[in-house]
Amino acid sequence: MGLSRRDMMISAATAVALMPQLARAAGTDALALHKRLICLDTHLDMPANLARPGWDVMKRHSFDDDFTQVDYPRMVEGGLKGGFFAIYTAQAPLTPEGMSAMRDAAFLRAAEIREMVAAHPDHFELAFLAEDAPRIAAKKKIIVFQSIENSGILGNDPTLLRSFYKLGVRMAGPVHFLNNQFADSATDKKKWGGLSPLGKQFMQEANDLGVVLDASHASDDVFDQMADQSRAPIICSHSGCKAIHDHPRNLDDARIKKLAAVGGSIQMNTVYLVNEPPNPERQKAEGAAMSKLEHMDGLSPAQATAAVRQAATDMKAINQKYPAPRATFDMYMKNIQHALDLVGPDHVGVGCDWDGGGGVEGMNDSAALPKITERLVKLGYTEAQLANFWGGNALRVLGKAHDARKTA
Repeated sequence: MGLSRRDMMISAATAVALMPQLARAAGTDALALHKRLICLDTHLDMPANLARPGWDVMKRHSFDDDFTQVDYPRMVEGGLKGGFFAIYTAQAPLTPEGMSAMRDAAFLRAAEIREMVAAHPDHFELAFLAEDAPRIAAKKKIIVFQSIENSGILGNDPTLLRSFYKLGVRMAGPVHFLNNQFADSATDKKKWGGLSPLGKQFMQEANDLGVVLDASHASDDVFDQMADQSRAPIICSHSGCKAIHDHPRNLDDARIKKLAAVGGSIQMNTVYLVNEPPNPERQKAEGAAMSKLEHMDGLSPAQATAAVRQAATDMKAINQKYPAPRATFDMYMKNIQHALDLVGPDHVGVGCDWDGGGGVEGMNDSAALPKITERLVKLGYTEAQLANFWGGNALRVLGKAHDARKTA
């Protein structure tokens, strides 16, 4: 039976009136879906905070107060089931002293990650294989894989990777912001033309162990060589799309397609989405504010907390006096959508770079992650597709690396 014009007007008016409720219902459904998924972030820099005097991973912190973005309460709130906790070490001079200092710092960071898990066994659990993730998630614990950001920590001996493997490392990138003994960086001048001879030994060692090779921070030449020569798929644990923002740290479309073709995944970063014009006055003020955070290992918990709060207060004043453009959540989602349109949900994931410079306006810490799922649900992605996007793709790459390892 057809509707009269009056009936249609009433129906339309009712639909308009119900729109807020329907939107809330859709958001609720998306949140419930999000909480069901095994959501992993492949690049968590949170371990850098573990050595901060007085900082407690079990307490809820605020970026506005102490610059941190990941802790246990915010992971639970954001449905973040875990991920790859990074052993990051800044590049030191390529001298025996510099290399040994990097090595020692990396072993201490690995120890801090394991101590976090040991101190809170009901909340965290170390993961070593892809199949560990659903088992740990079922126990409602945080899944703790480990990764190396900047394998310069290995010095001139790629076989040192075996020791980190025994500690739980299952992903490693050869290089960071500066070239090192293994490879050219995306943000430095070309030195090796890709991997160095020692870098090729590093790649072989990673393959033999079953460690996923991470091309984030590596030059395009390094990416190409690892994609072509690795026995297992590679990953970009925290990268973006050059088509959306032209930056050396982002991948062009051809390489994103190449990454998918070899079975890898690009994990979408929240950094490198907008240009910040040079501002010497702001940079000077930032340097002065951040200098308060140097040598905090010698401070008491109360002193360290006071220093961080003062630096945070200073930064708020700097942002008001010298406002700088900041990427928004919509910009980030445009980046994700471009990658999804290019290679589909089986080769895209999340690596926000929390506590390493990540975060965008509207999604400033790990508690806000459900917003991504809500947006993708509205775009029509299914639960199965989102399961791959949020963790399945990274776990598949990890499983393939394990299968390709040298067993003899």
